[in-house]
Amino acid sequence: MESRRATIKDVAEAAGVGVATVSRVLSGGSASPRTRERVLAVAAQLDYRPSALGRNLRQRRTGGMGLLVPDLTDTFYGQLAEGVLACARSAGEPVVLGSTGDDPEQEAELIGMLLEQSVDRVIAVPSGGADTWGPALKAGMTIVFADRLPAEPAPDTSPARNDPADDPTGDMPERAAVADLMALDGVPLPEGRTGSGGRTASGGRTASGGAREGAARTRPLDVPAVLADDRTGIRTAVRYLRGLGHRRIAFLGGPGHGRRVAAFREAVGAPVDEELVVFATGSRDSAYAAASGLFQSRPDLTAVVTGGNVLGEAAVLAARELDLRVPRDVSLVMYDDVPWAELCSPPLTVIAQPGRDIGYRAAELVLRAGTRRPRSVVLPTELIVRGSCGPRY
Repeated sequence: MESRRATIKDVAEAAGVGVATVSRVLSGGSASPRTRERVLAVAAQLDYRPSALGRNLRQRRTGGMGLLVPDLTDTFYGQLAEGVLACARSAGEPVVLGSTGDDPEQEAELIGMLLEQSVDRVIAVPSGGADTWGPALKAGMTIVFADRLPAEPAPDTSPARNDPADDPTGDMPERAAVADLMALDGVPLPEGRTGSGGRTASGGRTASGGAREGAARTRPLDVPAVLADDRTGIRTAVRYLRGLGHRRIAFLGGPGHGRRVAAFREAVGAPVDEELVVFATGSRDSAYAAASGLFQSRPDLTAVVTGGNVLGEAAVLAARELDLRVPRDVSLVMYDDVPWAELCSPPLTVIAQPGRDIGYRAAELVLRAGTRRPRSVVLPTELIVRGSCGPRY
């Protein structure tokens, strides 16, 4: 009976370190001499050979496609998945579904799993950057991004260096042979973070939104994408609120909202009040903490635009807990039109994006990729005015 091939997680467990540490050691990155010696000894003992993934992918092809989303409980991603499944069903293709938790390391592990199963076509709402997805491309995987683009690494994320001008893109060491195969085996290289220039739920600073916007512009990975027109949607919402007399408008964002916060900054114009740009992590608890903290720290704000439906839900709950009346005390606009938005009291004004269409078009692109180079697609958004916004004079 053939023994199971050792994985990078096996090496990490046997060496008593994390998988990211194993990746750093094997790719020549920083580690203490004792840790380096222990990891290399365990890798040799287990006969760890990461290059097998790349070879196997080129030798074996199967039908089907993978779909990676950050959160299966998010209504928008459910709509996107419905579109992918509908297109795949019409083409007779099975779909392998995975949830990344908006965690680049977990995403990399799922990519490795798909490669091991010879699933060589993937639709993804990316959490990681080029360090995660570049190796999969080099191994021959066909990829289409949906809803957002991968973040571009930044070399320094300390509070003292949040200016995107400080990031000379492409300066990370190129250790292609080992680094690529580490990522293929399920672990990304240490990834620089890109943020959005606001406060986190705990009050800390994040990196400049310009860096994320720049990542969307430069597109370091040559991968087609199906996106909503975030810029027009956010601009239309801010213009609508301005027309109602609002001047202190806040933005509540989360992971992957770089293009949306960039559009918000552009729409409100300089100077941007940084205390009104607040970010949460991907969890509902963090979203609630960010919304509640925003309302309590800036009682003078009159309107909030949320970057997604989980954040919109958090804003509604936080306003209710703090006895803020919508729209009398604060107006709300939520990005994403989900069924419960109409059931709120009052019903929420939303920026609707076509989640199902995004998924369907992404599946079409990934199925078509073998015959011709697919082009990226941008689908329109729509401001649906309901009852959560009121005049402020």
